[in-house]
Amino acid sequence: MTGSAAAERLSVWFEGPRRVAVRRGPAPEPAAGEARVRTTVSAISTGTELAAWRGDLDPALPRDETLGAHTGGSFRFPFSYGYASVGRVETRGPGIPAGAPEVGSRVFAFVPHQSVFCTPVDDLLPVPADIPDERAALFPYLETAVNLLLDGAPRIGERVVVVGQGTLGLALTALLSRYPLGGLIAVEPKPERRRRSLEFGAQGAVTPEEALEHVHRAFPGGAELVFEVSGNRSALDAAIRVATRDGRVIAGSWLAGGKTPLELGGWFHRGRVRIVSSQVSHLPPLESSWTIERRRRTAWELLGSVPLESLVTLRVPLPDAGKAYARLDAGEELAALLVSSSSG
Repeated sequence: MTGSAAAERLSVWFEGPRRVAVRRGPAPEPAAGEARVRTTVSAISTGTELAAWRGDLDPALPRDETLGAHTGGSFRFPFSYGYASVGRVETRGPGIPAGAPEVGSRVFAFVPHQSVFCTPVDDLLPVPADIPDERAALFPYLETAVNLLLDGAPRIGERVVVVGQGTLGLALTALLSRYPLGGLIAVEPKPERRRRSLEFGAQGAVTPEEALEHVHRAFPGGAELVFEVSGNRSALDAAIRVATRDGRVIAGSWLAGGKTPLELGGWFHRGRVRIVSSQVSHLPPLESSWTIERRRRTAWELLGSVPLESLVTLRVPLPDAGKAYARLDAGEELAALLVSSSSG
């Protein structure tokens, strides 16, 4: 890296619906208690971030009240966004507490897409030595999957369906396959994703059109537990229909930008089906012994044996970020990374 490149920061800004720009400016200097991190890769969220790119989110909505880099910001254009960056600590400001990541160490941060950034050292998560940068950038998917499991609380012998096999759905399928379930079926329209779901531990994979008949044939009466993580507006209604009486449907998609059609008569009403919203910004209220820190430690431990980087189908230099968003929005890719510099 040349001296001029090292002294410059590139950052991605959402400037309007389906329009991003890469801004250039001087690399920041760390304040007291902060570290400067040189980014290697950052992952684009195919859920909230794509909704932001499309302009589907309420402009007045806070971006995230639980992540320091986004506190006080909204989805009103223009704004910077992203929350999955991996890099190396380049330098540290004064007043760094003992035990903070050292210069040269690999770290993860919930910060917007940028080639270099400063953030409080307390907000940096050390990346375990056995986890490559690309997998570490997909950490939020696995942390969200852990939160979905805390909300769903799978029981021994239960029959489970996962609707949607994008990166989050596949991460969830991989974790569910470790439970002593009575069966695990994935529902996904794209053939390649159905194939990957079998590799990640599903016992069956079907299209949405086949789901109702197949699930009720495999699981007489339906599934006790259904996760909806497809991002498709019709999928939540389909998830309700494959659930058994008194079944639980865990809704993990943020279906922004319009109305979601639901049939809340018929089977939903008579079957006493329960719908639970699961969102990673908050822990399930009944899990009093869990903290965000514990959930993150658990996710890092699990990530060591889940090769999520194998799901990356697109790698784009950060200056060409707009191309990555457009291809993800078109449904052409499974997981995408913005590459800032070599991980060495």
